[in-house]
Amino acid sequence: MRKKYLHLTALRNLFSGLILVLLLTGCGATEKKEASSEDYDLDSPEKFNMPESLFEISGIALNKGRNDTVYAIQDEEGKLFRLAWEVSKQLNSKFSKKGDYEDVSILRNTVFILKSNGTLFSYPLSEAVFEDPEGVREQKGILPKGEYEGMYGDETSGELYIICKNCPGDDSKSSVTGYIINPTDSTKSARTFSIQVDEIKAFTGKVARGFRPSGIAKNPLTGEWYIISAVNKLMVVTDKRWKVKSALPLSGNQFIQPEGIAFDRTGSLYISNEGDDLFSGNILKFKKLSR
Repeated sequence: MRKKYLHLTALRNLFSGLILVLLLTGCGATEKKEASSEDYDLDSPEKFNMPESLFEISGIALNKGRNDTVYAIQDEEGKLFRLAWEVSKQLNSKFSKKGDYEDVSILRNTVFILKSNGTLFSYPLSEAVFEDPEGVREQKGILPKGEYEGMYGDETSGELYIICKNCPGDDSKSSVTGYIINPTDSTKSARTFSIQVDEIKAFTGKVARGFRPSGIAKNPLTGEWYIISAVNKLMVVTDKRWKVKSALPLSGNQFIQPEGIAFDRTGSLYISNEGDDLFSGNILKFKKLSR
C-alpha cells in the first residue's frame, strides 16, 4: 500500500507541475509587446490650426511628397481645399455636391477623392486651381459595399490602396481588409490585403469595438505602412507585407479625432484632426527623428 501511495503522490506532483508550466506559458503568450516609435516623437508636433471651413477636416494629401501645398477635404462639402503650411487662407474647387467624403490622394497628376460608401471622384490636378473644375469623373461599384475612410495613392505602381473601416465581409475584431485597385484600368481585378487584429492586440492588449481604420499612408523612406484609427485612438505600423510592427496609442489631448495621414518626401509625418467643441481642426506635423 505504501508503494501505491508514493506512486499516486508522484503523479499528483507531475500533474501540478504541468499545470504550472501551462499557466506560465499562457501568461507569456498574452504579455504585451513593447510599443515604441523610434522615428517620431508623437508628443512634440508642429501644429497648424485650420480655418473654419476645415473644422471637420478628414483626408489630407501632398503631391509627390512636396510640402509646399497641403490638399485637404472635409466630410460634408464636395470641395477640395488647398493651403500653404501655416497660412490659414484656403482656396478650393468644388467637384461634387454635399456628401460624406473621407480621404484624398494625388496620384500621377490626378486628384482622387474617396466617399465613405466607396465611390471615387477624380479629376486632373491642373483643374484644382479652378472653383469649378472640368473633367470630374465619378466611379461607383469598384469596391464591395462597406464603409471606407482611408486611401493612399502609390506613384510607383499607379495604384490606390483603400482600407475598410466597416465592411460586411470583415469581422473587425479579427481582421480588416484593404483593396488595391488600378483606377485607370477597370479590366484589372482588385487585389486585397489584410491587417490581423491579433497582431495589434499583441501591443495593445485589446482592441475595443474592433479595429476601425480612418487613414493610411506609406512612409517613403522605409516602405512601412502607417494606419490611424480615430475610433481606437491608435496608430498601427506594419511592414511591407502588412505584418504589424507596432501599435501606438494616440493621446486624446493631442489627437482630437485623427482622420487623415500623409508623409512628405523627407519622411515628416502629417496627421489631420477634426475639431470639437473646444478646439479647431488641425494638422500635426512630426519631423523624422535623427538617429
